[in-house]
Amino acid sequence: MSKLRPNASSGRDAGGPKTGALDTGASGAMALQALDAQAALLPYALALFLIALPIFAWACSYAANRLWMAGSLLIFAVNWAVFYAAVDIFKRHPERRAEIGLRARIQVVAGLLWAGAVAQVAVLGLHAGPGREAIELVAVGGAAACIFFASPYLPSLLIVGPTASAAPVLALMLDPGTRPMGRVALGAIALVLALSLIFNRLLRRQFALATEREALMAERARSLDHAEALARSKSDLVATLSDEIRNGLTGVVHVLTAAVNAGARSGPSREQMAAALASAQDLIQALNATLDTEAAEAGRLTLETRPFDPARLLMEIVGAYRPIAAAKGLELSCHVEEGLAGAAVGDPARARQVVANLVANAVKYTVRGRVEIRAERLGEDRLRLEVADTGPGLAPDEIARAFEPFKRVPRTAVGVSGAGLGLSLSKRLAEMMGGALTAESAVTVGSCFRFDLPFDAEAAPAAGGKSSEASERALRILTADDDALASAMLRAVLEQLGHQVLHANDGRRAFELAQTCDLDLVLLSARLPEMDGPEVVDALRSLDRPVASAPIVTLIDGDAEEARACLKAGANGILRRPVNVGSVARAIAKAMREGEAPPQKLAQIA
Repeated sequence: MSKLRPNASSGRDAGGPKTGALDTGASGAMALQALDAQAALLPYALALFLIALPIFAWACSYAANRLWMAGSLLIFAVNWAVFYAAVDIFKRHPERRAEIGLRARIQVVAGLLWAGAVAQVAVLGLHAGPGREAIELVAVGGAAACIFFASPYLPSLLIVGPTASAAPVLALMLDPGTRPMGRVALGAIALVLALSLIFNRLLRRQFALATEREALMAERARSLDHAEALARSKSDLVATLSDEIRNGLTGVVHVLTAAVNAGARSGPSREQMAAALASAQDLIQALNATLDTEAAEAGRLTLETRPFDPARLLMEIVGAYRPIAAAKGLELSCHVEEGLAGAAVGDPARARQVVANLVANAVKYTVRGRVEIRAERLGEDRLRLEVADTGPGLAPDEIARAFEPFKRVPRTAVGVSGAGLGLSLSKRLAEMMGGALTAESAVTVGSCFRFDLPFDAEAAPAAGGKSSEASERALRILTADDDALASAMLRAVLEQLGHQVLHANDGRRAFELAQTCDLDLVLLSARLPEMDGPEVVDALRSLDRPVASAPIVTLIDGDAEEARACLKAGANGILRRPVNVGSVARAIAKAMREGEAPPQKLAQIA
């Protein structure tokens, strides 16, 4: 059987830009900044064009083909307008700004249009007569301008720069009379290219720093959001538990006060005792849900996955809640799809917790009518467990609120106890088991909650219940706990189950008693004075006596690290506080069944 544990959110690699190994997202962000920088330079190209216009007009006045030269000037201006219009499209449609591939192609093609206009001026300059050299130098200047305006984006610089420079330099080099000037132009173009590459390198470093800064700001914002959510969660936790603890303990205190003063006045009635017990049970449920929620949020909640019988699980839950439903005059029924062969796959204890919470809510909030539980197949590998009721129903916004931690629906929560954690925890548990928890409801009609789970038609449900003779007979059990109240409660539960109990107050005393007494099982706390639980387990397993193979169950407060330490030391099972008759019986039965298995085998957290 395998173990499932939710992975914590992986943090951002702090290296990234600092190490030079940028991921795809960072590279895309840098390319986007380069394209934006190139677009930002575009208006300055118009200013440069206006400055160079008088020089070009003066040179053209000496040319024999003035009209052709004027046409080339017009083509250059049209090309600039096309470039500007293409860039402006992305300004007017910000949602398309991040289409890096499309933007890059458009800006490179527009740069090549500029380069083509420069080449056309250079070719026409060959026939310009006395103004030829001046026109070719103007074309060289145009090529240098193309290089500069392409420099922010490296692919554009490497494509547009050489293309724009080739024609004017060749035009000067072809004529022996202008060849010396061609060599000067070639050197100037090489210098411009070198400076542009340096400029591009500096810009890329700035883009990398800006990308890293944005990532750090985003990480900081996420951290602040997480901290605020945590603060709100803690505040909701304190507020909710304050009400639950106050309400629960108030009823218990009243009954205990009446019992203490029973000599002077009548003692508490059976109804008062039942009310106090219900208050205490509500308080324990709220605390358990809170601990589970906090463990899930911290990634410390461990689940076991194995096949189990969904029909049996539903029937057990119906048996537990039918008396409560009958007391309210509600009909509680269960329908399992005929011929449902196979097994649900998940953590049976957590699946029981989810379904029990749904049934408890349905019974709690339904005033009249019925509660119906159904199990049916969904395809080949899914099972759906439904809990439908004829309660007050929920509106869509109320359903969303009901699934939020510490949130309760005011319309239905009046006069009903609860911490507002049941549904949110159940949804989280369902997702951790590879399933889902959804709801459909209508106000004044009722609600239907659907719990979907993985299903294996070929799997056989694991054996459950008291399947061995050892779990049915009275056992000699050694308990170890330094908490007097907790040990007294545990002893009462064990004796209620018919077992004989021997108790130790610390780990060393437990180790000594285990060596001298004939024991069937050891049940000890993970936190003990003298020797803690894992130390006692490890010491017992290392003995050369029959007690070394005795089943051992350790009590924990819900910490997954404690559970792992105990299981690693050799414990057969884990029992989480607070305990009750059912959880203790299941833990003992499981430990006795697996008593012959290797001690290091991971066991389910009861």
